[in-house]
Amino acid sequence: MQGDVIIVEEHHARAGKQVVNILLSDIENAPGKYALTVAGESGSGKSETATAIADALEDKGITSVILQQDDYYVHPPKTNDATRRKDPDWLGPKEVRLDVLDANVRDVLDGKDEIEKPLVNYDKDNIGRETMPVADAQVVIAEGTYTTLVKSANAHIFIARNYTDTLAHRQKRQRAKSELDEFTANILIREHEMISAHKDVADIVITKDYEVESKR
Repeated sequence: MQGDVIIVEEHHARAGKQVVNILLSDIENAPGKYALTVAGESGSGKSETATAIADALEDKGITSVILQQDDYYVHPPKTNDATRRKDPDWLGPKEVRLDVLDANVRDVLDGKDEIEKPLVNYDKDNIGRETMPVADAQVVIAEGTYTTLVKSANAHIFIARNYTDTLAHRQKRQRAKSELDEFTANILIREHEMISAHKDVADIVITKDYEVESKR
């Protein structure tokens, strides 16, 4: 998403390397390309961890591409926030075009040279389009709150940090000042209730202290 800020810190980098070490054999022995997801609550470090995984893959000579769920929302960010305030039931996976994200992941797995995908501009609050070259990508990483629901992925990673654990991280992000009102605090609580169970179906769990646990 245009306008986003990603700050990869030491704990993200360490976790990224551990994740790659766990999945490396599967990736290298896969008959084709490989897809993984990084999910978790808002502010849990999904974007940073996905970037750290991509960096660790590059260190192993494996190219990757990252698809951000933020680009696949039905509405751009500010409009989506306004919609949530008008309709509390709007919160959840229906906010996201997960079918389009899943189709883009499959396009990469199918060996497409490029994909056509949505591109959100946060500052302008609009959704455009972009053509992303993916021919050289051996791994596609889909990151976002609900990406455990991406069916075409080979492995799912879940960051088990809840809305209280993530406060300090959210404050480092560019949009933190818009995330600290009472309404958004309630959103984070409801979001936790919706996706905490995704931890149970993940292949790899990253704890709130950024320790990596494999369930394989």
